[in-house]
Amino acid sequence: MKHNLVLRFITKYLFPVIALFALYVQFHGDYGPGGGFQAGVILSVAFILYAMVFGMESMEKVLPLGLLRTLASTGVLIYAATGVTTLLMGGNFLDYDILSQLPIQGQHIGIMIIELGVGITVSAVMLIIFYAFTDRRNYD
Repeated sequence: MKHNLVLRFITKYLFPVIALFALYVQFHGDYGPGGGFQAGVILSVAFILYAMVFGMESMEKVLPLGLLRTLASTGVLIYAATGVTTLLMGGNFLDYDILSQLPIQGQHIGIMIIELGVGITVSAVMLIIFYAFTDRRNYD
């Protein structure tokens, strides 16, 4: 890969901006458009940009495949644990009202936790797919 100084410089400054926008979309999703899926895709785009500019070897040092697999399953576990918690508290699966004494506050808490799990999973899975397309190793 040819080292382009301008691309590297811009990517170093653009990466945190994209990541910050992903966090905005993640935590603003309860009040407007956005949420975990959109934020996960945006965050994975920041890492894909990093990989395209700095190379896959550098990307694999930052985010190894094993970590991505762990993150993907952790997001699913966060989602499932929220549902199981509502069951154990006497409600239905993913009945957020029971998470707080005030139903509206319980809804906000539940949605934020669920969207966090979705965002982590989507971002990790998008990067796993990217790794699979850019590498010749077997990712089974």
